[in-house]
Amino acid sequence: MRRFSLRMRKLKKYSAKLRKSEILSYASLMAIDSIIAQIDEEIATLTQARSLLANIENLATKVTERKTKKAPAKAKRKARKRRVLSAEARKRIADAQRKRWAAQKAKAK
Repeated sequence: MRRFSLRMRKLKKYSAKLRKSEILSYASLMAIDSIIAQIDEEIATLTQARSLLANIENLATKVTERKTKKAPAKAKRKARKRRVLSAEARKRIADAQRKRWAAQKAKAK
């Protein structure tokens, strides 16, 4: 804002000597300075918001890291060896199941 006030003083001092076109171009420069100042303020606000969000993100990752560290690690089970039945054993099991089904069917009649 200091630049703006200095330019205003200069404008007042030399306004009698300046032509209209020069005054208009100087006024447009003042408008540009005010726009630049507004943009700088907006950049400062956005930078502050970004740093706050970055801090929140860091906190969130730390919290999730703590939760995962506190949770007991599941013990990895060894893959069981698949048990294999002989053909004779499968036949005995199938016959026994058929016998149970037959008994149930007879009971239902």
